[in-house]
Amino acid sequence: MTTSFVLAHISDLHIKAAGRLSYQKVDTQQALQQCIDQLNQLRPAPDAVVITGDLTDFGRDEEYAEARALLDQLDLPWFAIPGNHDERSAFRRAFADKSWLPQNGEFINWVVDDFPVRIVALDTTVPGQSWGEFCAQRADWLGTVLAQQPDKPTMVLLHQHPFISGIDHMDRQNLRDSARLAETLSQAPQVERVLCGHVHRFMVSQLAGKVVCSAPGTSHQVAPDFTPAGPAHFVLEPAGLLLHRWVAQQGTTTHYLPIGHYPGPWPFYDANGLID
Repeated sequence: MTTSFVLAHISDLHIKAAGRLSYQKVDTQQALQQCIDQLNQLRPAPDAVVITGDLTDFGRDEEYAEARALLDQLDLPWFAIPGNHDERSAFRRAFADKSWLPQNGEFINWVVDDFPVRIVALDTTVPGQSWGEFCAQRADWLGTVLAQQPDKPTMVLLHQHPFISGIDHMDRQNLRDSARLAETLSQAPQVERVLCGHVHRFMVSQLAGKVVCSAPGTSHQVAPDFTPAGPAHFVLEPAGLLLHRWVAQQGTTTHYLPIGHYPGPWPFYDANGLID
């Protein structure tokens, strides 16, 4: 019986086509390439990678073609949900061959049950809007799916953050109906993590007693401005990814890894003990 599982979590790729820079400043293709190279070099390798939305900048077919060419370099199984910058029809065309992707229905909701931890993906996007929605239809779907495997550890994915981040312009476009989501999650003690993106920062919060983690962007990050009505700005802080490591005897521990090359590793000890 498998007693451990590691899920890599990335978000907000914002891929553009033909080498164009996002916001005329950010080389999101190069940033994703660096992220993929780092994921492929991790040892031991994670079991899978999830992407919590905004794979493209404007949801165009040519952007998805670029994103797909990069993601196909991953040596790991990967799964994705749309974000507010994505477009459902183009998303479906780009990933039509993926077994996890539903080709029918209004929402791109799916379940992967191939690992010791179940992955449940919830499409919270609203066409033409930045904010997310957890309507009664989506609540019925999530409640039904969670009730099917009440004893199996589960991670739930969505794009928009279901909490107040303190960054005013982002909180005007977070998940609406988060109280409804909290009610649904309160009936599912097996949920280990709620994973999201959208805010382009690593944040940890809680909802209905569940730990909620937002992944940093793979390129640019939202500026951490907590002033009321602060400007919608981004910064080129180091990009990052998360590793959610589940072990049977304890549950899930989340690790943050900056993307890039940094000095080290060096030993703490030599033949004489702790190095002085």
